[in-house]
Amino acid sequence: MLEPLPSTGVSVRFDGRTPDQLRPLRFVNNIAPYATGSTLVEWGNTRVICGVTVEESVPRWMKEQNVLGGWITAEYSMLPYSTLQRKQRDISKGKIDGRSQEIQRLIGRAMRSALDLEKLGSRTIWVDCDVLQADGGTRTAAITGAYVALSLAVEKLKAEGKLKESPLLHGVAAVSVGIVNGEPLLDLCYIEDAAAAVDLNMVMNAAGEFIELQGTGEEATFSESQLAALLALGKAGIRELLAAQQAALA
Repeated sequence: MLEPLPSTGVSVRFDGRTPDQLRPLRFVNNIAPYATGSTLVEWGNTRVICGVTVEESVPRWMKEQNVLGGWITAEYSMLPYSTLQRKQRDISKGKIDGRSQEIQRLIGRAMRSALDLEKLGSRTIWVDCDVLQADGGTRTAAITGAYVALSLAVEKLKAEGKLKESPLLHGVAAVSVGIVNGEPLLDLCYIEDAAAAVDLNMVMNAAGEFIELQGTGEEATFSESQLAALLALGKAGIRELLAAQQAALA
């Protein structure tokens, strides 16, 4: 999978990328006309629609506990045709699968860290992320796209006079890193993810702060120096993603 380039000694991946290179990234904004904010994030061969809708109320538990401000919650699903073999819908199984539940909770936590919930006011923001095509990194694409959709929704609420000031704090983006054939790589596609000895997902904000780290050895261990290399790769990738988000919102 990784072959050294004779001239530089730098390894090149099967899709032609260097170890520290992101897959091509593009945002197609306002893809869902009835959403308050939406974008289609195309990241390599992974495509995710992120849509934000707003309810002018808060969950019952917030009212009962007299919690001020608003709330953000997320739902995540992979469409049946998003993978090579048809993926059964959760509704046909009668319950959401564990992976989807974990990812939507992750998206919710990431988006809540991006906002001052008190400034949001007494309203609930729903973030829906639907995977059209999966080729690795669907959760990181969902988070990165969700922030763009959330920003668009906030701008619309301001334009409509529902928000006096923006509650947005810092940009939020996510990326995967991993160790494949002994080498740290940024932004794993499916083939690399399946072959990775170590897989780590990073969620960070524009202030350079960590929101979440999900790392594990797949029947393998990793050293402190390997972890440091992965974090350095991930931080550089996050900086690129944050810049791409701002360009998409400009």
